[in-house]
Amino acid sequence: MAPDPAPLTPRVDSEIGALREVVLHRPGRELRRLTPSNKDDLLFDELVWVDKAQEEHDGFALTLAEEGVRVRLLDDLLARALADDAEREGLVTDLVTADTVGVELVERVRGHLRELPPAALAGAVTGGLTVGEVPGAGEGFLGGTLGPRAFLLPPLPNLVFTRDPTAWIGAGVVRARMSRTARHAERRLWQAVHRSHPDFARASAPVWFGAEARPGDPATLEGGDVLVLSDRVVALGISERTHPVAVENLAAALFAAGACEEVLAVDLPKHRGQMHLDTVLTVVDRDAVVWWPALPRVARCWRIRPGGERMIVAEEPDLRRALADGLGVDHLRVVTTADDETAADREQWDDGNNTLAVRPGVVVAYERNVDTNARLDAAGVTVLPIGSAELPRGRGGPRCMSCPLVRDPL
Repeated sequence: MAPDPAPLTPRVDSEIGALREVVLHRPGRELRRLTPSNKDDLLFDELVWVDKAQEEHDGFALTLAEEGVRVRLLDDLLARALADDAEREGLVTDLVTADTVGVELVERVRGHLRELPPAALAGAVTGGLTVGEVPGAGEGFLGGTLGPRAFLLPPLPNLVFTRDPTAWIGAGVVRARMSRTARHAERRLWQAVHRSHPDFARASAPVWFGAEARPGDPATLEGGDVLVLSDRVVALGISERTHPVAVENLAAALFAAGACEEVLAVDLPKHRGQMHLDTVLTVVDRDAVVWWPALPRVARCWRIRPGGERMIVAEEPDLRRALADGLGVDHLRVVTTADDETAADREQWDDGNNTLAVRPGVVVAYERNVDTNARLDAAGVTVLPIGSAELPRGRGGPRCMSCPLVRDPL
């Protein structure tokens, strides 16, 4: 019999240290509930062939496992957390309110969810809950008006992108404040995992950002905008999804805890195609990155350092130099998604820049980005390709689909 895994001690001090533990979410019922009428609200450009997406995701998980990575699945973590009676009750109460299901259905829906075993409850809050799935819910005004197919709890198809709701910096965690309404509930699920899953509860990690969430605050921040360049420097994107207020607040918290010495704030175009920093830039080796070739032209960069009463902020005109300093190297090697602007934009849209390093110089990437992968190979970076006919339809690559928990120090 194999020995039990060592107790979880989350720590991420780089983008490329050997990856030891990661959280993925296997696509499931939530994606089967995408329709032509709801896909835009749920942040998908197209409908997904779910069976094929599952096959591709299973290949992703297997690739990581074959590289020695312990893969944890979010559904399993959530079900274990919901075995805790207090967490279970808190989640049901938080998600089902008079404002979400109406005053007459509150107790009926809560009662239905309370009766579900933990794994089924996890499936209901991730896959969505319809009027027709709650006994008697269609008999009153709201259920009768909406009809049996209407959602009382919406599905959460973006859960496949485990990077965004939570990200680890050093020994602490960022509990993201998601920018889009369709993703707000994800934060509450991760909170349940961090608080009530035994492994995470024992780890008792500090929360650098997002310990509390107040709807309507402008300070949104998502994990795709967090790149841990080293144990000294963190890069944060100011993007379509991450607000500068959040960047400043996270930087201040990291400095106060001595968790880093400098933050690079990279201001991006506010477009869906470049929604996060990791859609245009990822680290692939100790001295190398892959980036969208337009990035240095369209982005602005600031170096933020701790000061006395105020942080010290200076605009950095040379993004390449700033990243080299963050990685602790004299010269930064840059691999681009093609030289031709049209080809580069196509592969950037299909997440050619969104790689996941399993160790220095070895990355997981979508097989469809043939040009970028060839360039990585020519630069001495080993590419582990994974299927990508269906997974990219939500606009996210291997880095987006993974939440590293433990990386070895460099």
